[in-house]
Amino acid sequence: MRLVFAGTPDPAVPSLSALARSSHEIATVITRPDAPRGRKRVLTPSPVAAAAQELGIDTLKTARLDEDATARISEVGADLGVIVAYGGLVREPLLSVPTHGWINLHFSLLPRWRGAAPVQHALIAGDRVTGAAVFRLVAALDAGDVFAQREVPVRPEETAGELLHRLAEHGAELLVEVVDEIGAGNALARPQTGEPTLAPKLTIDDGRIRWEEPTGRVLDRIRGTTPEPGAHTTVDGARLKVLRAEAVHDVGPLEPGQVVWADKRVLVGTRDGAIGLLEVQPAGRGAMAAADWWRGLRRDELRIDS
Repeated sequence: MRLVFAGTPDPAVPSLSALARSSHEIATVITRPDAPRGRKRVLTPSPVAAAAQELGIDTLKTARLDEDATARISEVGADLGVIVAYGGLVREPLLSVPTHGWINLHFSLLPRWRGAAPVQHALIAGDRVTGAAVFRLVAALDAGDVFAQREVPVRPEETAGELLHRLAEHGAELLVEVVDEIGAGNALARPQTGEPTLAPKLTIDDGRIRWEEPTGRVLDRIRGTTPEPGAHTTVDGARLKVLRAEAVHDVGPLEPGQVVWADKRVLVGTRDGAIGLLEVQPAGRGAMAAADWWRGLRRDELRIDS
């Protein structure tokens, strides 16, 4: 089949690469425009744009799938549109331009976690199983009939970034299988069943650690907001990112937010116990071992501001 592929960030690249290796033809790639990146704010192509260039595929860079974009895509004569984390909405009349419409690879087990940040919300909520789903794109948010889903267990210490990387690989395989089935004329999509939950884009406050929560919830939030928007707390009025932490079970009671140095570990109290900080990033500095950060403070103990 002749495909149009829409995607932008790193997690979409495995799908683009897998489709490029398949028997199908990618006629054009749609991605977001070049954006400033790094400290010097250098204008940089999206990961999907860079991959498409290496593959020699024609690319349309656009922030909106508007009338002009629809006209250009219509000229391609695509059999199917495929979207993976493009970062924009596909509406009519573009939804009906490809012969078989559009399909979407989503990184959750629908209808759980419809929205922009399914992996982060799954971890914050403490889900121990998630997955990837390929569904028919419709006007309503992530509500189309599902062609296929694949469950993926969440590893105990996995961050959102690490889990998303794994789901991108699993999802790419699933996506090619569905495209093959659509091309062969034997694909079957079923309505979503169950109560939907929503996964809107995270804010900075979503990464704020709530030390009054139980230990498990604190660790889930840290993992679920790493690397973006970043798990953080406030110490002496300055933001401190928490990059890695672990549960500890061999310490006496600590108040939520109380920080102590014990047995060569930086420990912080939660509602029902404590966690050990392993790696942190103070404001304006690079990542460092939590022990090195603590030594630099030269304190016996402290209480986190928030």
